Amino acid sequence: MSFEGLNVAEFFSNIKDKLSKVTKGVGGNSDRESPNAAHSTGLNSPPSPAQLSARTTDVRSEYVVSEDAAPPEDSELASEYLDSKHDQYPIVKRDWEGLKRLIAWLEIEPQVTSWQAKGKELLRPGLSVLGNKLPEKSDNIVVPSKSAPQNTELQINTELQEINAPQNTELQINTELQEISAPQNTELQINTELQEISAPPEDSAPQEDSAPQEKTKKRLSRRPRFWIGLGVLSIGSGALIYGLWVLYTLDKALPDVNDLSAFNRDGTLTIKAADNTILLQSGPATRDKLKLKEIPDLLVKAFISIEDRRFYEHRGVDYQGIVRSIGSNLLARDLVQGGSTITQQLARVVFLNQERSIKRKVREALLAQKIERELTKEQVLERYLNLVYLGSDAYGVADAAWVFFSKPVDKLTLAEMATLAGLPPAPSEYSPLVNPNLAKQRRNTVLQQMQEAKVITEAQAKEAMAEPIRVKQSSPKRFKVVAPYFASYIRKELPRYVSKDALESGGLTVETTVDLKWQKIAEQVVKDAIEVDGRRQGFEQAALVSIETKTGKVKALVGGGNFKESQFNRATQALRQPGSTFKGLVYAAAMGAGFSPYDSYEDAPIIIDGYQPNNYGKKFSGWRSISDALRSSVNVVAVRVLMDVGFEPAMKLAHDMGIKSKLSPIYSLALGSSEVNLLELTNAYGTLASEGNFIEAHGITKVINQRGDVIYKADFKPKRVLDKDSAAITTWMLEGVVTGGTGGPASLADRAVAGKTGTSEKVRDLWFIGYIPQVVTGVWLGNDDNYPTGGTSGTAAYNWRDFMSQAVKGMPVQEFPKLPELEGRKGSIKAKPVEPKEIIRGMIVNEDGAIVPYNPHPEPRHREPVYQEPAYQEPAYQEPAYQEPAYQEPDRYQEPRY
Repeated sequence: MSFEGLNVAEFFSNIKDKLSKVTKGVGGNSDRESPNAAHSTGLNSPPSPAQLSARTTDVRSEYVVSEDAAPPEDSELASEYLDSKHDQYPIVKRDWEGLKRLIAWLEIEPQVTSWQAKGKELLRPGLSVLGNKLPEKSDNIVVPSKSAPQNTELQINTELQEINAPQNTELQINTELQEISAPQNTELQINTELQEISAPPEDSAPQEDSAPQEKTKKRLSRRPRFWIGLGVLSIGSGALIYGLWVLYTLDKALPDVNDLSAFNRDGTLTIKAADNTILLQSGPATRDKLKLKEIPDLLVKAFISIEDRRFYEHRGVDYQGIVRSIGSNLLARDLVQGGSTITQQLARVVFLNQERSIKRKVREALLAQKIERELTKEQVLERYLNLVYLGSDAYGVADAAWVFFSKPVDKLTLAEMATLAGLPPAPSEYSPLVNPNLAKQRRNTVLQQMQEAKVITEAQAKEAMAEPIRVKQSSPKRFKVVAPYFASYIRKELPRYVSKDALESGGLTVETTVDLKWQKIAEQVVKDAIEVDGRRQGFEQAALVSIETKTGKVKALVGGGNFKESQFNRATQALRQPGSTFKGLVYAAAMGAGFSPYDSYEDAPIIIDGYQPNNYGKKFSGWRSISDALRSSVNVVAVRVLMDVGFEPAMKLAHDMGIKSKLSPIYSLALGSSEVNLLELTNAYGTLASEGNFIEAHGITKVINQRGDVIYKADFKPKRVLDKDSAAITTWMLEGVVTGGTGGPASLADRAVAGKTGTSEKVRDLWFIGYIPQVVTGVWLGNDDNYPTGGTSGTAAYNWRDFMSQAVKGMPVQEFPKLPELEGRKGSIKAKPVEPKEIIRGMIVNEDGAIVPYNPHPEPRHREPVYQEPAYQEPAYQEPAYQEPAYQEPDRYQEPRY
């Protein structure tokens, strides 16, 4: 029969074929011991094809019989209705092996046999009536008899029967949907629930022979059951087609599962060093991801034994395990066993959530099957054991081993392995830190399962069960942060390169530029500077930044002495006056404008529009060349050079070289009055080291989302901002600062160094920015509250040398460019000299704010001492020394009177 182009017989035939293909893969999936068990643990590897073949033929069922076996004599309808005259017709064979396996696998053979018997009893009266109604002999209608078993096949199935009409006419007898396959010429269908007689083709029989069929058809069409059955069939068929369409749609919408190794959960952030060492993790992330070969074999088998005994036998979904778990839960009236395989759990962790819905379960099953198609069993295990949540903020077996036992996985005992393997169903409930007694019971259950799977012996199981629960708790490793100041810098930079949506979704892995060897050296140098030099010179903080000049990669960054005490990053967040270190950029602009390092300026008192630049100690030294003035850090010459170059060209070059902070067009700009941070100032000097090419300093090389897709990759190109000759001249002058000027403490024994010291007003900040051709490094010393220090910029230069001498040890020595030809050289920057409104020469502003002539040898002012009442002091008593009175001769003798 057919409905609007749908051939029902063909439809159910296709359904049967597909069901057979599916159920063939289920064969042998019983809860019996694996064929491998006799020679191994039973969990080592998937069975061979030969073993699978042997297992599928060994079915424990009376229902499953050989296709070639002779039909029984007493229990089948053929005993009454088969005729030996039809031996001439060929057998129409059916391949029901898949259905047989499914019935055996579900262990419902007794029920099927019972349904068969009841169906036969119900059909006997109908068949007897049919036998009486039909003509005894006909050339077109053939009723097979018992004597012709070779030419006819009779199948009666109360659960699923198929209508199959080879050519002409179909006879089907089925309590619910039954099938009788007849020879090539004739089949008559009679169905007490769903009955239909298909009219034969014109050439199949004479008209008079079809009268009984017409009568039967007329009688059946009047019955209500016929139309009810027809409606049920239509609805069922539509539902089946819709279900198949839904499955097809879901399958097409499944995500790519090729690379699960890069997966990270939502809300996580992992920052890695250049060598892939994890610096920081936030959120539910796995800290230590291991290769499968790094995980002990017993630990792997412990998880398989308790979570998915048939892991190596199924293809993502274990149908037998589902039925078994349903039965166990019904018997226990509780959720005592789950049906999800390890692959399904992996699919749920990576792609789904914990939503309880049929759609989620279907997607989970489809994903598990897709994972199994595209990944090996070993890859599935490796990813599962690295991602499974085991409680107490531990993700993966390596993290859990550390959290619960403070040891790596290869040091775990059998009892500890079983404890970890028992955690996945309820990590909090079975945690040995929360419920030791319940954890022990669960551990013993795992050991029992391992013994039954022949992973361990009975003696090993008993010995492990006898052990008490011993835990040694440790904080998860992912809470530990390496290079915290650098990691905080990366977190603040991330929004520049990644969208807001990606940040909110999380699951990001950030690969960075930091060299951990350099980072550790830098952290130690900063620590020593604060503890040793800071005590003597009155500063409490320090910062250091080191950048690779040719690439702009930040190799080390330290923003303070103790991140736990202060998370303020002084390398990137603190804006401080750079002092004389800014002069290097001013002189670079002068060289770019075509100036010569030998051009001379007078170092003398001067007041420009009310501003008076002063040198250190308020002394002036007369005419000096630009290079000499830079070497000695003469302030007056720097201001005069800035006036001749102009504010706009100088500020533009500084910004082009890497300064991002706001610069003010004032005369004190030459002396570093505009605040900058250490990172950008170091980046600007790196432009000089790379011969005038600017590459932005950066710490992020790549960002990967939770699916393993690269959503950002650094691609910084050098940009020419200063011509090579001008950069070479500036470097030559800055070399002189180290070899014969204020930067002497920064000199290295094996290579040339160029750089500049700097001290802000009232010695609040101490700086040194220096470089070699491959690396530029900056050091800052000072106090967070801007309290003046008692040190000098030479201290910063000394700490610069302390870091660089260790960091570049073994690095090939490269030379700076030679000083180019100066005569006739033209610059690449157009100068825009400043035109001041008023210049007063030879005068200074005294302490009272008055403008007075400069006196190179001022006399100290006489000040009237302020009278102070002396404090009263009790004089100490002193015993007078005894003195013999001197004899004195009288002036004249006087006679005494009588």
